Amino acid sequence: MSHHNDNLGAVESNAAKELYIAEHDDRWTAVDAYQFPHLNQQSSPYSAAIDHALSNSIERGLEDISVAPSQGKFLSLQCRIIDAKRILEMGTLGAYSTIWMASSSPEVRVVTLEIDPNTAEIARENIRFAGLEDRIEVLVGAALDLLPRLASEIEQGKRDRFDFSFIDADKANALPYFDWAVKMTRPRGLVYVDNMVRKGLLADEQRAKTDQNVRGVRNAVEGIGKDTRVDAVLLQTVGVKNYDGFLMAIVK
Repeated sequence: MSHHNDNLGAVESNAAKELYIAEHDDRWTAVDAYQFPHLNQQSSPYSAAIDHALSNSIERGLEDISVAPSQGKFLSLQCRIIDAKRILEMGTLGAYSTIWMASSSPEVRVVTLEIDPNTAEIARENIRFAGLEDRIEVLVGAALDLLPRLASEIEQGKRDRFDFSFIDADKANALPYFDWAVKMTRPRGLVYVDNMVRKGLLADEQRAKTDQNVRGVRNAVEGIGKDTRVDAVLLQTVGVKNYDGFLMAIVK
């Protein structure tokens, strides 16, 4: 989802695929396989739709790089904790995370951005299957083209500010995406940036010289640390999707 290079989505996708293949520990997978069925027993009207979004996306040829099930539920719980009604997502893919967040409350409305028209159509299929087409708006285009338009609509009073922003797009532009999200997120709202640790490469200064994604996440960490509009933390994670992590910031 890059303004500078439409191929970045493919680059990010390939990088993500490599990331997941490269790091694996049977213990992480075993813990997720054990805990998730136990902690996700309470039936949801959207459980079947969430499962369908994942399976249909893979059947339709999308790469299996959606958030892990536990992370999807974590996003949903975060939205419930802050009583989020308006959610912004950058990087729709098959709308798996989108549906998780939309399921957090019947009052939730999601705006999700996807650069690839074919991917967006698969996402819309999954959204229709979930019966959420009236609550999820898929915008197609480069995020750095769409975000100023959304910001303008907010300033004109045509849209409400977002309560929760989830950034899961190319990491080369992580900092500009974050900047736009903060501008459009209400005070005490949350901005969540996924895939920030990159199996530990975040700390590799030399790799950042040749890898635009590592350079992007480092720029984000350093830039966000200086951003007086927010207070942020980065957490490392392991699990069925292997070793990575996310950054979460509260808007002051």
